Amino acid sequence: MGSFVELNDTLRITAEQGFPADILDVNKHQLNRIKLEVVQGKVFEFHNKKGARLYHPAPNRCFLVQNIQDKWLYWGKIIILEQTIQGDSRENQTTSGKYQITEIYEPEYQKIVTSHESPQGLNYF
Repeated sequence: MGSFVELNDTLRITAEQGFPADILDVNKHQLNRIKLEVVQGKVFEFHNKKGARLYHPAPNRCFLVQNIQDKWLYWGKIIILEQTIQGDSRENQTTSGKYQITEIYEPEYQKIVTSHESPQGLNYF
C-alpha cells in the first residue's frame, strides 16, 4: 500500500472554492489595474480542492490562478498560511487552507504569464 500526495506551487481555484472574484475581476483589472493595497493583509480561504495536495508553506510563494470554466487566469503570488487534508479514502480527499495575496500582476503582464504558463489550450485569454 502506498500514498499519493501532490506537491503544488500553484493554487488554481474557482470562486466557489474561494477565489476572491468579487475583488479580483479580470474585466475591471484590464480597464483599471487592481492594486495590492485592496487585498493586502487580508486572509482568504480556499476549500474542497480535490485530492491531497501540499502547497509551499510561507514564506515561500505560490502562484494564484483563477479557474474560470477550466481556463487558467494567472493573478499573481500568494503565501499559504494553513492547509488541511481531509477525507476517508484517496478518492474522497480534499485540501483546504488559508492564503494571503502578496502580488497582483499588472494587466499586460497577467496576459503574458497566463499565455506562457497555462497548459496547452487552457489559457483564459
